[in-house]
Amino acid sequence: MTTQNNLTRDEARARAALLEVTDYRVDLDLCGAISGAATFRSTTTIRFACRTPGADSFVDLTADRIRAATLNGSPVDVAAGFDGHRLRLAGLAADNELRVDADCVYNRTGEGLHRFTDPVDDAVYLYSQFETFDAHRMYACFDQPDLKASFQFNVTAPQSWTVVSNYPGRPDPRGNATSHWTFEPTARISSYVTAVVAGPYHFVRDEHDGIELGLFCRASLAEHLDAEELFTLTKQGFDFFHDAFGRRYPFGKYDQLFVPEFNAGAMENVGCVTFLEDYVFRSKVTDSAYERRAETLLHEMAHMWFGNLVTMRWWDDLWLNESFASYVSVLAQVVATRFASGWTTFANLEKSWAYRQDQLPSTHPIAADIVDIEAVLVNFDGITYAKGASALKQLVAYVGHDPFFAGLRNYFERFAYQNTALADLLEQLEAASGRELTGWSKEWLETAGLNTLRPQLDVGPDGTFTAFTVVQEAPEEHPTLRTHRIAIGLYDLTGGRLVRRTRIETDVSGAATGIPQLIGVPRPSLVLLNDDDLTYAKIRLDEHSLGTLLEHIGGFEDSLPRALCWGAAWDMTRDAELAASDYVGLVLSGIGAEDDIGLVQSLQRLGLTAINLYAAPEHREPLLTRFAAAARASMLAAEPAGDHQLAWVRAFASAATSPADLDLVEDLLAGRELLPGLVVDAELRWHLLRRLVVIGRAGDVEIDAELARDATAAGARHAAGARAARPSGEAKAEAWRLAVDDETVPNAIQSAIIGGFAQIEQPDVLRPFVERYFAEVGRMWEQRPGEMAQNVAVGLYPGLFIEPATIERSDRFLRETDPPPALRRLILEGRAGVVRVLNGRSRDARC
Repeated sequence: MTTQNNLTRDEARARAALLEVTDYRVDLDLCGAISGAATFRSTTTIRFACRTPGADSFVDLTADRIRAATLNGSPVDVAAGFDGHRLRLAGLAADNELRVDADCVYNRTGEGLHRFTDPVDDAVYLYSQFETFDAHRMYACFDQPDLKASFQFNVTAPQSWTVVSNYPGRPDPRGNATSHWTFEPTARISSYVTAVVAGPYHFVRDEHDGIELGLFCRASLAEHLDAEELFTLTKQGFDFFHDAFGRRYPFGKYDQLFVPEFNAGAMENVGCVTFLEDYVFRSKVTDSAYERRAETLLHEMAHMWFGNLVTMRWWDDLWLNESFASYVSVLAQVVATRFASGWTTFANLEKSWAYRQDQLPSTHPIAADIVDIEAVLVNFDGITYAKGASALKQLVAYVGHDPFFAGLRNYFERFAYQNTALADLLEQLEAASGRELTGWSKEWLETAGLNTLRPQLDVGPDGTFTAFTVVQEAPEEHPTLRTHRIAIGLYDLTGGRLVRRTRIETDVSGAATGIPQLIGVPRPSLVLLNDDDLTYAKIRLDEHSLGTLLEHIGGFEDSLPRALCWGAAWDMTRDAELAASDYVGLVLSGIGAEDDIGLVQSLQRLGLTAINLYAAPEHREPLLTRFAAAARASMLAAEPAGDHQLAWVRAFASAATSPADLDLVEDLLAGRELLPGLVVDAELRWHLLRRLVVIGRAGDVEIDAELARDATAAGARHAAGARAARPSGEAKAEAWRLAVDDETVPNAIQSAIIGGFAQIEQPDVLRPFVERYFAEVGRMWEQRPGEMAQNVAVGLYPGLFIEPATIERSDRFLRETDPPPALRRLILEGRAGVVRVLNGRSRDARC
């Protein structure tokens, strides 16, 4: 028996081979939540078959105590068989009924059953979060995706509460100010997508195409819930997916709940989707935030088919959930909603995330090798989501849109309510498309690493191409050269605009692919490989095209080629092929012509990243001054009350260092210097104040005053982050204690503290924590729950100290402590970031 809350792939396979689960009945008593009780009563009855009668197995349960347990009517020896996370089951019969009565713990970590008290009205809210391995924190279960079953939940709760689960339920009021909620049994689903959400939630109801719809948020956020917009997107999504998948939504009602202190963006629980409540916008945000929210909403809806109806057998194939949901959510955005530039945002944000992840030493195949639950926790990354989605976009171009979706429809029909592996999907896609996909799978899904595509050109005296070759490169440690379906765009500069003259779509493979169609074609102003973003690869520009780009990047008529070129320039900066100073110059010269607000905000963020990290130290202050001046001019010139005005105000505040600029930040915060149309609301006030705190112009008095003004959960998070950002050793020590050692600090506050801790302007007060990190991170990893441990390991790694000593200390830690594989991966990723930035600074120093 193990005392570690983990499950290996081999254990899961053995248990799945032995057992077949029929159904669960879960009875929860949550009435003590409002009085501050530490635990809740959870009684679970499981019916299941055993293929080898007489065999032993175990059920997962993390609980404060087990009151009683019976197997087929006989008591289970809890004292000998329960280690805190597993209950041993000995001598199973062919058909079994297990009943476990336990006291489980309310959590503040965002895992299991999370409890939150709203500081506005002291109302208590609960929600569950189970992916990947936390359902057994709320009820006893065989907590692995391939032991599907039907679940019926019954919940006793305060009468003033609303309780939501996967399927419809109804309350039965009792005489003691409580209600007993009985929910309909579900179809066969996996434990990690079951859910219970309870509390005095505000809700709005609607209906579409026979599906009952619900939106929920805390009562104190009700005035900000834009139900009409959210319902519109929901209805558009269902119409698109019904048509694309050829199968109606399979689970009855569909509720979407915005819940407090959520660890992720959202979770695809069957019929009970939970979202980070920051998606209920209490202050003005740009349209880019609405676009991202729409993608998240559609992503979770897609999971109802990819992941919930058909589920991966084990976490090796997590991409079968996430990559498909990522791809089809963007497709749905572009086809069915007002967010027609979704592929631009995908190229700008999602693929950029994948490219960064794929160049780390921890890169892995899309179809990963997941030996246990600890390994999968760090695999919710840019490869599993964005690289996988990019590979699928490439596959659609390869096999054709109609055959691809025909294969998916067959896949859902063949494997509904079952579990699958990669081979099952490929079989259906091959049958529908007539394409052999084993080779494609090996190249794209089963190997790691990232290719670079470069044009190699010769131009004759008459200005036409005499040779045109696409050269493909691969890193030495991951040498796979893949087959890419790409488009090549030829753009001419006409009247200051870059207009596409020619588009050629072709396959490239191996180290070099000649493009005979372009021989004799006049050289354009700019050659763009991977035009329309069909494949997943880094792209480079020839010298002539790069020169055009540096002068005229704003000249593209469409946002997607601009995004691709911006991405290439940023990638060259990260690879030390383009000096950070030159990248910042490119941003400042071209951003003014950019009308896509998502790209504008991305460029603002990357420009500041280039200044603060990749620029040589002697160049940082002049670049920051230049950036702040440009931001100040742009915010003054921006359309009043528009998205660009808000984006530039925030960028200006982030870059402000001079006394005059900081005075303006203070004036904006105090309301003394109002830009026409600018509303300095709660979120903007915190952003302005945070900058003043970092620089030392504001402190405890101002933070306390702002928190009194914004006495909400969001205000508490902002205040915690601002306190951690104060430039003193005492402030850093207190932030460290709260983030690392204080187990009473909830997950959302911990994240805010970590986010405020490391500031580029504060090296002297941060330096003592370099050694402290390496001295304490191993202990912390063992003691803290998964999400919170990962927050510390990543967020407090001393990556701002761009020096060989950081690399050497990381190496010594790995050599001397032999940390668990997941922690080793995170340290290696932090180390790789320091190496990359060192190279970038060296390149910029030569500028």
